Amino acid sequence: MASRIPESTRALVIKKCSAEATPVYHHAVLETRPLQQLKQGEVLVKMGAVSFNHRDLWIRLGQYPGINFGSAFGADGAGTVIASADSNDALLNKRVFLTPMRGWESKPDAPETEGSFGILGGGRNPPLGTFSEYVVVERNQVIRSPDHLDDIQVSAWPLGGLTAWRAAIVNAEASKDQNILITGIGGGVALLAMQLCLARGANVYVTSGSEEKIRKATALGAKGGVNYKSKDWPSHLVALLAKNSGKSAKIDAVLDSGGGDIITRVNSILKQGGKVVVYGMTANPQIKFTMREVLKNQRLIGSTMGSLKDLTDATTFMSEHRIVPVVSHVLEGLEAAEEGFELMKRGDQFGKIVIRINDKAKAKL
Repeated sequence: MASRIPESTRALVIKKCSAEATPVYHHAVLETRPLQQLKQGEVLVKMGAVSFNHRDLWIRLGQYPGINFGSAFGADGAGTVIASADSNDALLNKRVFLTPMRGWESKPDAPETEGSFGILGGGRNPPLGTFSEYVVVERNQVIRSPDHLDDIQVSAWPLGGLTAWRAAIVNAEASKDQNILITGIGGGVALLAMQLCLARGANVYVTSGSEEKIRKATALGAKGGVNYKSKDWPSHLVALLAKNSGKSAKIDAVLDSGGGDIITRVNSILKQGGKVVVYGMTANPQIKFTMREVLKNQRLIGSTMGSLKDLTDATTFMSEHRIVPVVSHVLEGLEAAEEGFELMKRGDQFGKIVIRINDKAKAKL
């Protein structure tokens, strides 16, 4: 083990707001905390960049289960291994990112043990988060960063990339020349799903409430998009499909994060046997599924993140195809975290919101 490693680190932690606070909005506080001595099988990662997910905001709003007050925020982060319990560790001085979850190794359908799955940041399983200058983590829970990306770009990958891979590639089985509809383009998962589908050779169509986001998605390779604020957006999508693939063209699969009436809206343009893969329900926590879909053999599939094997496969694919995660904003230092939460509230980002971890405040040596 290295002879000189930091004794402390600054971390952004969640603190409970007062019981009288209306609405609930828990505090995000920057604290200096001691670093534990490395145990066998552990490494110390100096974080280079960390990124936000919607769950970080939901935790502050008290809308996420299992909040552990006093724990660090953040599921996504990338950096460099600067120390290890094994002085000959091959990971020393290597760039890595942290796996954003625990409890799902390789089982194809779901985690190996019910109730074992957990996500980094703000909870007890596991009891660590990435929003810290240094993180002690199990060495088998870090993955080498792809060489074509810097830490900022890598930090935008893990949770979103895993979720997108599971939804788009494992569950929707997106492939060459298929027509894939991705709703709510602009969010990190939706954009990564689009990039993965495009790399597979699929034709991607998108929805958004922002014409600017649709334009940006098209610039990245989408065939086109429609504004979901328009009541007849499915008919606009029919016109796009006909223009690009002929009058009889249908959607092969839908990747959705909104829930609600998504199946009702897409039923007529989704092929027989087509899939609607739902990885979130930000619009409505229920989805209406009727006999009409049954008669068309259409399938509704729930998709939550994925396994360590999924993440490894996804990262290999991302590296081979030189995919670069889209970053919307880069903030400087954990001190700027509040700005990130405000950006998340506004929801006008296109891509991930990232914090670059700088060296302005050195950890105590």
